[in-house]
Amino acid sequence: MKTIAFVTQKGGAGKTTLAASLAVAAQEAGETVAVLDLDPQQSLTNWGNDRESDAPAIDYLEPGSISQLPSILTALKGRGYTLVILDTAGIDSTGTHIAMQAADMCLIPSRPTRMDLRATRATYEAAIRMDRPFLFTLNQCPPQPNNPRASEAAQALSMLGMIAEPLIMQRADHQDAFASGLGVTEYASDGKASEEMRNLWTWLQKTMKGKNHGEAIKTKLVG
Repeated sequence: MKTIAFVTQKGGAGKTTLAASLAVAAQEAGETVAVLDLDPQQSLTNWGNDRESDAPAIDYLEPGSISQLPSILTALKGRGYTLVILDTAGIDSTGTHIAMQAADMCLIPSRPTRMDLRATRATYEAAIRMDRPFLFTLNQCPPQPNNPRASEAAQALSMLGMIAEPLIMQRADHQDAFASGLGVTEYASDGKASEEMRNLWTWLQKTMKGKNHGEAIKTKLVG
């Protein structure tokens, strides 16, 4: 079983929307997925309540229960789940650190803006201190061809760690799907947003198996 934690210490990066759609894309690809909502805002839990499908399984962890996360993950593995996605609060907290420590991969979403890029620093530094593998995910990128904002942001983040592929463009399907209690691959299965999400899951799956770049991810602080 693999565990992916979505972590960021700034709101607005699209963390929860990405987590929801990635969970659905992985489920559609054959994984048995559980999603744990560790954010007191419970946005992901509310999304789950709006769904008609029972998969992926979704549960909310009260702040007082997050310390039990390692044993909860062990129990989920015993029940046959192959992937667990953790959606954390957008703050630097003990709960977020517990999630990062328990995860096989920490995904750090960021929009391609200077403010958002700066806000990733505390998160990736925490991952480095805890010796946890992490990836940046550039989200809500301008969809126009050759837009410099996304390429400049990708260049800046690549100096600090690996960037998940592909970049996720800003498309209305993501917000509309989430508002409907759906993953984007369910909402508009033939759309460009769905294609990006399926490709993101395929890339992450290969990366966690050490097949991207020829080896498992190594991370270090540059500068």
